[in-house]
Amino acid sequence: MHLFLLGASHHSAPVDLRERIDFSRRGVVEALDRLNRISTIAEAAVLSTCNRSEIYTVCNDPEQVSRDLTAFTSSFHDIPESEVKPHLYGRTDADVARHLFRVVAGLDSLVVGEPQIAGQVKDAYQLALERGYTGALLNRMFHCSFGVGKRVRTDTRLGEGAVSVSYAAISLARKIFGNLAELRSLIVGAGEMAELTATHLKAQNVGHISVANRTPAHATTLATKVDGTAVPWEFVTEELASTDIVVTATGASKWILTRHHVTKAMHPRRNRPLFIIDIGIPRDVEPSAGDVEQVFLYNIDDLQTIVQDNLAQRQSQIDLAELMVHDEVNSFMTWLRSRGAIPTIVALRESFELTRKQELDRLAPKLESLPMATRVRIEEITHLLIEKLLSTPTEQLKAARDEKELAGDTNSLERLFRLDPTTSQPKSHDGTDAVKRIKNREPKPSRVKHR
Repeated sequence: MHLFLLGASHHSAPVDLRERIDFSRRGVVEALDRLNRISTIAEAAVLSTCNRSEIYTVCNDPEQVSRDLTAFTSSFHDIPESEVKPHLYGRTDADVARHLFRVVAGLDSLVVGEPQIAGQVKDAYQLALERGYTGALLNRMFHCSFGVGKRVRTDTRLGEGAVSVSYAAISLARKIFGNLAELRSLIVGAGEMAELTATHLKAQNVGHISVANRTPAHATTLATKVDGTAVPWEFVTEELASTDIVVTATGASKWILTRHHVTKAMHPRRNRPLFIIDIGIPRDVEPSAGDVEQVFLYNIDDLQTIVQDNLAQRQSQIDLAELMVHDEVNSFMTWLRSRGAIPTIVALRESFELTRKQELDRLAPKLESLPMATRVRIEEITHLLIEKLLSTPTEQLKAARDEKELAGDTNSLERLFRLDPTTSQPKSHDGTDAVKRIKNREPKPSRVKHR
C-alpha cells in the first residue's frame, strides 16, 4: 500500500483559485463521503484551511489515484480540470509524511511558525477518523505529525514573533503607519482569525478597536475581550468613514465590502488614507475597491513580503525544525517498511509453531507418563524457545533500511524456510488489511463541528 497526497496551497495556487477549491464551501463531510465512492482509495482525510486544500489517501496505485483525485477535485468544485490541474501537487509515500509533518510544524505556512495550523490538522483528522475513513496508515502518520509539531514548538523558537497571518497583517499596518496609538481600527468578523487580529492590535496599543459581526453577541464578546466597542452589522459601512485600519476575516461567500461601499465611505474622509487588510478566504472585499483613491487594499497573498522577512530572521530555527522533521520522517518510514515484513514474519512463526506442535505430537506417547504440571511446563518452554529464536530475525526485518534490503531479507527467509506468506493471516494489530476500501465501511455519525 502507498500513501498519496493531492493538494493546492498558497505555494501553488493564487488566492482566487484557492477560494474556489475550498472544501469547506460545500462541506468536508460531503467531500469525504464522495471520496468513499472512489474504489482505488483505501483511506482518506481532507484538510481545508484558508491557505490549502489537501486530500491524504492510502492506495495501491498512486498514479491512478492521482488521476482520480484530480477529476474529483474538478468535479466537486465544478471547475474545468484544465484550469485546476496546473496548480495541484502530488506527493507519494515518504514525501507525503514529510509534507504533513512540515505543515503541522508550521514550516509550510504562509507565515512560518504560525500555530493555528496544528489545530486545524487535528480537526481534519478527527473528522475523517470518526466517520471511519482512516485506517492504520493514516492514523499512524497523523499521530506522528502531532508529535513532530509539539517537538518543534517546544524545542525551537520558531513560534516567536510574527507567527500568524493576523500578526503579519498588523505588522504590515505598523510598517505603513508607524505608531498605531492615534488610529482607529475595525475588525469585521469574530472568529479565530478575527480574535487573533484584535488581540495583536490591542498589544500594539492601537487607539480604538471596533468589532462588527452578523451575530451581535459574538461581536460584543470579542469587543469586551480587547476593551473595544461592538458595532451593529448594518452600520459597518458608516464605520468606515472614521476608521483608519480595517481587517476583514469572515470567510463569507459574498463580498462584505464592495467598491461602492468603500467609495461612499471615502467622501467624508477628505483624502485621509484607508488601509484594508482582507485575510478572509474567500475574500471579503471586492478587489476593485483597492482602485479607489487613497484606499490601500491587501489580501493574504500580499503578505508574502513579511513572510520573507520572517524567513530571514528565523532561518537558524527553521534549519533545526527541518532536522526534527527529517528524523521523524525516517522513524515513520521505518515503521511503514516494517509492515511489509509482516506476512513473512507471520509465515515464519506459523512454520516454527507447526514444527513445535508436530514434534510434541510425535513425543506424546512418551510424555503421557509425566505429571500434568510437567507437560504444561514443557509446552511453555518450547513456546518460549521459539519466541527467543525468532526475536532477532523479527527485529532485523522490521529495521530494514530500505525497500531493497527488506525485499532481499524476506526473499531469503522465504526461500530458506520454504515459506508462503500469501497463505498466512496476520493478526489485526500487526497487519490490518489495508486493502479494505473505505467504501466498505459505514461512516460513523460525525461528532466534530465542521468549520
